[in-house]
Amino acid sequence: MKKKRHKLILDLISQYDIGTQEELLALLRDKGCDVTQATVSRDVKELRLLKTLGSNGIYKYSVERSNDTGYTGMFDALFQSAMTKVDHAGNICVIKCSPGLAGAACATIDAMNVNEVVGTIAGDDTIFMLCRTSDEAHGVAEALNRMISR
Repeated sequence: MKKKRHKLILDLISQYDIGTQEELLALLRDKGCDVTQATVSRDVKELRLLKTLGSNGIYKYSVERSNDTGYTGMFDALFQSAMTKVDHAGNICVIKCSPGLAGAACATIDAMNVNEVVGTIAGDDTIFMLCRTSDEAHGVAEALNRMISR
């Protein structure tokens, strides 16, 4: 039962942009899988699902990449503690951080392999992030600011 449910979850996140456990729970129930919120939460952890930034600037569940260096677990924590402000100009995002934390935050962003991000460079308290287009930079900046304000 658990293996079938895990396969169904992986199929669903590949077909739909699912951003919350509640959305995942509703889709599972629509597919005839009677589960609880606690079960979905455990499944998300066991499958090592993570949230990645979609092309529309909204985070969605995806499968952890095999080359992940462990930074994904720190991503939210870094944004909560290190990031102070994100802005953009053209296709460049500028991320302001607490002093001394930009390097670690930058490495975390790089490890996330966000498709919209071409590359990053960090100083002591600032990260420059090059996006492919100005629209993508706008979406990334909005999404990061939402994370910071949580």
